[in-house]
Order: sequence, then structure tokens, then C-alpha cells
Amino acid sequence: MSVQEPPVITGPATGATGTGPAGTRTGPDTGTDAGKDAGNAGTGTDDRDPDGLSVWPRSTRPAPDGDLTLAGVSLAEAADRFGTPVYVLDEREVRDRCRTYRAAFPEADVVYAAKAFLCRAMTHWVREEGLGMDVCSAGELALAVTTGFPPERIVMHGNAKSPEDLRTALRLGVGRIVVDSTSEIARLAAITPSGTRQKVMVRVVPGIAAGGHAKVRTGTDDQKFGLSVADGSARHAMTRILDQPHLELVGLHCHIGSQIASVKPYVAAVRRMVGLLARVRDRHGVVLPELNIGGGHAIAHRPGEESMNVSDLAARVRAELEDGCSRARLPLPRLMLEPGRAIVGPAGVAVYRILSVKRTGARTFVAVDGGMSDNPRPALYGVRYAPRLIGRASRTPPRRVTVVGRHCEAGDILADEVALPGDVRPGDLLAVPAAGAYHLSMASGYNLVGRPPVVAVSDGIARVLVRRESLEDMSRRDVGI
Repeated sequence: MSVQEPPVITGPATGATGTGPAGTRTGPDTGTDAGKDAGNAGTGTDDRDPDGLSVWPRSTRPAPDGDLTLAGVSLAEAADRFGTPVYVLDEREVRDRCRTYRAAFPEADVVYAAKAFLCRAMTHWVREEGLGMDVCSAGELALAVTTGFPPERIVMHGNAKSPEDLRTALRLGVGRIVVDSTSEIARLAAITPSGTRQKVMVRVVPGIAAGGHAKVRTGTDDQKFGLSVADGSARHAMTRILDQPHLELVGLHCHIGSQIASVKPYVAAVRRMVGLLARVRDRHGVVLPELNIGGGHAIAHRPGEESMNVSDLAARVRAELEDGCSRARLPLPRLMLEPGRAIVGPAGVAVYRILSVKRTGARTFVAVDGGMSDNPRPALYGVRYAPRLIGRASRTPPRRVTVVGRHCEAGDILADEVALPGDVRPGDLLAVPAAGAYHLSMASGYNLVGRPPVVAVSDGIARVLVRRESLEDMSRRDVGI
């Protein structure tokens, strides 16, 4: 393995067809490899399933010693070189998934949801692959723009944007601000510079329940996001915006939830949003030119789980939009969508080292050197992962174990009742696939355990994108008594 310590940021946006190192399969700019995962019927399986690698990055290959290589880089060697826990991110997988969305939605604006994972290198990859970006804070926005991302291709979100968020968005010239409350309208209008008009969209709640867990269902009135169609809040907000000379209402936005594997909720959302576009025209005489249907597309975390079929989603959404607009006698709005997890989630692998193995009652606990500080999602949403022993071969029959973290919480569980070889022991390495999204971005400083580094792999090269957080980093913020 070739290793580069400095945080090299960019890589070539290659698109040639061929075979890369360690059997890595490459494809043209249409994203043919990643598209086999993102575009297949959502079974979570493919032709590599006998190796148990269907939810791993497509460059993953088994090695004779029980190791795995990712883009030609040994995961065990990466763990030894960079330490554990460590996030390993396959650059080619990210790029191919961007291309899959671009190919499926050529007439739409595909906007990467930065909250899933953001760093300077990710910003470069997204820009080079032709996607826009949505951000939820002044911090995300500043990182993107100072890395060279065009602000006009950025959408600003947030259910409770701070005054600093709004001022930064105006100062840096974001393309769209998605209004999420009526109080935000007056605040934004008051600080928009004289002689300018800020383009805005209104996030509406279409009344559709969808999502893999109650805490990520955002399409109904019983949660904090958006303005209700049912109680008239959305209509009132649009009226107020249209009365503001410094704000330009350009479209509607909805986001119905996350980890949605079925196309049907999106089709229903488009149908309702087109109806609302027609009512805006009839009431105000305004034809809104844009429609943003959000993201939330499911990925598989374990073999056999369903994932979103992107090709099917594109075809069904396009058909419903064309039919609905034809019936309502509306011109087709410019479509926008916001995938995040579906682009970066399957490209990431988290690697841990086992610290202890003990049996308590009828259960066996395998404790690793990370946990809920680097992946809170099992505790928050009940997400289930499929960890795998790497770095050595084992012929011992598997047994059911619970993989837990190192933190002072009984709920610090990474994978409950999963099969691992019966001889797993301290010092062994465990790798967890589908770890690219909402891991580092949701990581915390609990127990003052530093956040892991992010290492990108491509063509047999590993390079640090985000370094490990040190005790010195954390101590620097503690300014004293």
C-alpha cells in the first residue's frame, strides 16, 4: 500500500473504461459500476454476494489472509498505519454514485446533501462531478465556498436558521434559501441588501408518512420541519414572500423522510406538490419555475436490505411530473433533488480494533475502541450493521455476539446479535460497511475520545482527508477557570 500523510485534497475525475488496481472495476462517466448498486432493484445483493460483500464499495476484494482491500488498499494495513477507529472512504465509489444520479436525472439539478458528510475533498468531488450542494449552517456553507464551490449552486436549509446563518448566506451569495417558518421571512427580508432580490423556496409538509424510523419521517404535520399545507401555513408563507420586494419566490420544496426504499411516496409527493403549484398559480397568478423533492433515498446496511432504485425513481417521478403538469396546464418546473446518504454512505467503511471479549449471562460482548461517539445512529435510530473480521482468516464456526463501544452508556451498541467467528479476540480488527454517511458528521466528544480520521483510497493510494482529533485539539477549547 502506498500511503501519503499530507491531506491531499483533489483527485482526477477519471471516466475511462478499464480495470484498475487489484481488480478494481471502472466505468464511464455514467457511473456504470455504482449504478449496478444504486440502480438495481433494492435487494442489497449482487453478483459478489457469495463473499458477503454486496453492501461494500464495489472495489472491495477479499484477500487470502482474511483481509479486504478497498480500491487496492488493504484495510488491515490502513488500520495499522492510521490507527483505529478510522473511516475509509472510496473516492471512486463517491464519484460513480454522483454520476449515477446525473445520468438518471439529466434534466434536473442534483444537489448533494452536505449534512451526510462534508470535508474539503468531498466538496471538490461533488463540484467536479457537476452536482450542487445543500447546506444547513453557516459553517457548512463557509467550508464549501472557501473550498471553491460556486455559491450560486448552493441551497441553504434549516428549520431554525440563526441570524448568522442568514447573513452568511446573503454575504456569500447562495443560490436558494429554503424558508422553513414564517418568522424567517421577515428576518430575511430585513437584512437582504437594498437593490437585490434573494431567491427563496418554501418547504412544505405534503402530509406523506415515509422513512425507515419515526425519528426520520419528516413529511407529516407532527414534526418540526416545513410549513403545513393542511392548516394553511404554507399558503400564508407564500403570500408573505410574494409581498416582499427583496425576496423572489422561485419554487416549492419538500423532504418526506430518510431511508426510503420505495418510489411510491415520492410519486405521491410530486402529485401533491404539482397540485399546490397549480393553486399558487390560480390564487396569485404566479407560475413557480422550480420544484425540489428532497432526498432520503435508502441504502442497504446489511445484505438483503432494500435500497432505492435510482433509475426507477427517476422514471416514475418524471412520468408523474409530466402527467400532473399536463393535467393542471402547468409548464414543467425545473426539478431538484437532494441525495446525501445514497451518494456517500455505501462508499465508507469504519474499522475498529477489538479491546475485549466477555460473556455476561447468555450474551457475548465484543467491545471495540470506538462506539457511539463516532456512530450514534444505532442508538438514535436502531440502525443495524454487519461487521466483519478482517486482517486474519478464521475457520472457527460463527457465534452470535453483540458489538459494543467503549463509552459509559449501556446503549452504546454498534451491532446487536451479529455472527462473528467464535475465536474473535482482543487485537482483532472489525470492519463495518455502509459507514460513509452520518458518522463523522454526527460524531461527538463524549468521554473526550477524539473523533476518528477520514482516509480516502483510490488506485492503491491512501491519503488523509480529515486528521484524527487529538487531546490537544479538545484541550485548546478549554480556556480555563
